[in-house]
Amino acid sequence: MHRVFRADPGLFGRLLPRAGIGFPEHTAIEPLDTDLTEIRPLERRVDSVFRVHVAGEEGGFVLAVESQGKPDPDKHNSWTYYLAHMYAKYRLPPFLVVVCKDKATASWAAEPIRVGRGFHTSMVVFPLVLGPGTLPVITEADEAARDLGVAVFSALAYAKDPGLTAILDALASGVADDAEKSGSRGNSKTDEGGTVDRVDWAEIVEIGLGEGPGRDYWRHLMATYTPNFPGSNTIVEESWLEGRAKGQTEGKAEGKAEGKAEDILHILEVRGVEIPDSVRERVTDCTDLDVLGAWLDRSLSVAHAEELFVEE
Repeated sequence: MHRVFRADPGLFGRLLPRAGIGFPEHTAIEPLDTDLTEIRPLERRVDSVFRVHVAGEEGGFVLAVESQGKPDPDKHNSWTYYLAHMYAKYRLPPFLVVVCKDKATASWAAEPIRVGRGFHTSMVVFPLVLGPGTLPVITEADEAARDLGVAVFSALAYAKDPGLTAILDALASGVADDAEKSGSRGNSKTDEGGTVDRVDWAEIVEIGLGEGPGRDYWRHLMATYTPNFPGSNTIVEESWLEGRAKGQTEGKAEGKAEGKAEDILHILEVRGVEIPDSVRERVTDCTDLDVLGAWLDRSLSVAHAEELFVEE
């Protein structure tokens, strides 16, 4: 998840306030070397490090970003070391941002790290945490298109959420809409004056989701949503235009229902779930978009195809 910040460092200023964390006005954010190894043969490497320049302040401050997949008590030692080492190395105030994909890990990471004994505390580290519960869920395409960096990070933060399909649907549409507004390459401007190609965003999402049904569904969406623009040779781009053209001609409810039915069956097939003819027929014959949406969410986790209909 920390790769998102490398692609768009200005995202800190837009994302942290959404999690209720104040962030100062800044003039620039630049990535720094992530190697915190000393001369001794003990390697210590933080995921990402950035220097934030603040107007009217000499030096600014340093942000260390760590992706955390599960609670790990050993990380407390590493994190306190990172901050102390960066403070000594850069002579600037260091802050730790931990990014997570599940609420349990986010809750654990947010706990203060106290160094000391009962009679005295020598140091306390207060990590800043971005993850489920601290960020909004983005399920509207227009909102996703307004800030793809925030939408991408939010999607990765909620990668384990039961409603992930709706989140990825909005993100895919948002990426497509942004491409139409930005030109053939679909580049999104960042706060630091650079651009992030929408194909880069698509790849960041795919990598960030990790192996599993969510990633399979995203790959399926990219094969549906992603265009063949002049001068572009990526598979993502070659498939987009065809999918968008098809979507524009299938504006009726019947076309949407057929698309959702295909998505459900495709996910089950990719996951290796056997699909009896009776289930396939029931899915393809259904025209209720709400029902199909519920089945689509369940298709990411069911062990047997018949479990799509458990609550009916």
